[in-house]
Amino acid sequence: MTNNSIFVHRTMSTGSKSIIVPVINDLCTDQRVLRLCAWWHARGYAVTLYGRLLPGSLPMNDLPYRIVRKKHFFNTGMLFYAEYSIRLSIFLLQNKSAWIWSNDLDTLPASALAKRLSPGRKLVYDSHELFTEVPELQHNAFARNVWLFFEQWCIPAVDHAFTVNKSIADIYTKKYGKPFRILRNMPYRLKQKPAATRADLGLPAEKKIILLQGSGINVQRGAEEAVEAMKYLQTDALLLIIGSGDVIPQLKSYVTKNELQDKVWFLPRKPFSELLKYTVNADIGLSLDKDTNLNYRYSLPNKIFDYIQAGIPVLVSDLPELRRIVTEYNVGEVLQEHSSRQLAAQLDTMLASPGRLNEWRTNAESAARILCREEEEKVLESLPL
Repeated sequence: MTNNSIFVHRTMSTGSKSIIVPVINDLCTDQRVLRLCAWWHARGYAVTLYGRLLPGSLPMNDLPYRIVRKKHFFNTGMLFYAEYSIRLSIFLLQNKSAWIWSNDLDTLPASALAKRLSPGRKLVYDSHELFTEVPELQHNAFARNVWLFFEQWCIPAVDHAFTVNKSIADIYTKKYGKPFRILRNMPYRLKQKPAATRADLGLPAEKKIILLQGSGINVQRGAEEAVEAMKYLQTDALLLIIGSGDVIPQLKSYVTKNELQDKVWFLPRKPFSELLKYTVNADIGLSLDKDTNLNYRYSLPNKIFDYIQAGIPVLVSDLPELRRIVTEYNVGEVLQEHSSRQLAAQLDTMLASPGRLNEWRTNAESAARILCREEEEKVLESLPL
């Protein structure tokens, strides 16, 4: 251990079967990245997962590959991104690997620099979203232009590119003339559901449970309407919000002010294995991103696949990729109008229809055999390992 980093050390190879996987967020809850590392490790590669160590980071001591978690002097703003890029650049230049798997645009400048300075390395870009269209950049022209510049400079250095759905893949392929393959963020097939009961988890047995989970429960992603809808819901139900995000403090204030504490509960983010215990005990799962920017419009949130693996019906925003999943597999409904009253009315109708709920659950069980990591990973077999 040093003053600014923590290593969970495993032997790192510098030969042809080694890969460094940088990510900018907290490693322990990033299931897409953890599943990717497991895939490479299973194929005999020496994997190094590189990311941040935050004050609330959970320990990661049980993984069979090397973990590098860096503390930072800055944790927000451009100074943070600059510090992260410098630290990652130094790390990549000091630690030679055959492959670099860059997750999202904020890890790509350092990764592309390492690739340009060591052309023999293979660089993969895995874009988890339409990064330059995120809401945080829509009113900051300078920052958006900086990221657009990096995107335009970096992508030509990429050997293989992936993203999370067809809509975003089409946009990037058209824009840069480089094929982006689709690697959706799906959990592994759930062979057996957790045995935890509502009583074990401290959840009410008599209420219907409406679940909103995620590590990005932010402004304009539908959580505000979900909480407000509980004022109008006629069904005896609990809205369970599990995760983190910038809107959580505002939601908690609203719940207290409107005396909704018996109808809305908050739990902090949890490791996937723990989160799954709550997911399987829910009656309906929500995914309510709004069409306020291109990034949200073309999003395909991870939670939709977690709900399907858990076998629970869903209610989702009317966004192209979400509508495609719900319509094709008939696992729930698409929200008719993005308002708290409409959300409450639609939830009441769904929860009052046991026959339809059972049909959606059955369909989710069938869809889970297709919408799983085992099937999705087949696209990775095209890589020249």
